[in-house]
Amino acid sequence: MKITQDTAVQMHYHLTADNGATIDSSKGREPLEYLHGHGNLVPGVEKALEGKAAGDSLTVVVPPKDGYGQRDPQLDVAMPLSVFPDEFRRELVEGARFRGPHPADPEQLTTYLVIKIEDDQILSTANHPLAGETLHFDIEVVEVRKGTQGEVADGQIHSPDCSTGCC
Repeated sequence: MKITQDTAVQMHYHLTADNGATIDSSKGREPLEYLHGHGNLVPGVEKALEGKAAGDSLTVVVPPKDGYGQRDPQLDVAMPLSVFPDEFRRELVEGARFRGPHPADPEQLTTYLVIKIEDDQILSTANHPLAGETLHFDIEVVEVRKGTQGEVADGQIHSPDCSTGCC
């Protein structure tokens, strides 16, 4: 079976940066499972997998526009520490994440990554950590099957013990 809209796919992947450093990998773990055509992978990888079958291996280079987009400097924000409750401030360390209003639309919540704490300011970004990066994937397709009705309706893979479509 070939990978098309609404197929359930199992794959192993190894993701590296331009400099060859490993970003993530499924090696030594269970394969990644996803439902094809539902935006569960970055667009460049999903497009490259279209039409592939179990046993296929491929290398995919994904430019930022087909991955996590370009970095948007308007999503890098400084906030006074005083806007955070006292009991939460000790958790605000470099690399921590928190939810807050989107810089362009305060009615929408987004996730921020703490970049640095400087004096009484917290420097954070709502950019994805891989925004602006060219991504290098080595992929092996392990299995392809038709997605269940429940999976297609939900747009994601269900756990194997969910025979009733409950989850």
